Amino acid sequence: MFPQPPADIEAIAQDFELLEDWEDKIQHAIELGRALPPLDEADRIDANKVSGCASQVWLASRAARGPRGVVMLYRGDSDALIVRGLVALALAFYSGRPPQEIVAADAMDFFRRLGLADHLTQQRANGLRAMIARIRAEAAAVQG
Repeated sequence: MFPQPPADIEAIAQDFELLEDWEDKIQHAIELGRALPPLDEADRIDANKVSGCASQVWLASRAARGPRGVVMLYRGDSDALIVRGLVALALAFYSGRPPQEIVAADAMDFFRRLGLADHLTQQRANGLRAMIARIRAEAAAVQG
């Protein structure tokens, strides 16, 4: 089962704006990751693994017909708590949106707005960019 309509990213951003320090922000991201629905074992396959991440990250996607036309639906997971939180935020940003919106939107601006992008280790930042690139590439394939 895939998530339904897009998350309210403005509400998510406002929640993060209330948090003043890095530790609180990362703890909130971890909590969002813990709230992710479990990824089916059938989706934990090599084809769904994101290359470029130091941690193990899986992303499963599908295109579905929604009230606004075709939308992309994503599920994901990671074996690392912080990365699982980043997965949750990336999915909130992209899942449930039409492919053309996904291709046009770069979630790194969203992560900067949350106060997370500038505090990630180089490895985690590279992994986050790899996740975003994978999500956008899958949407471009459906769009094209």
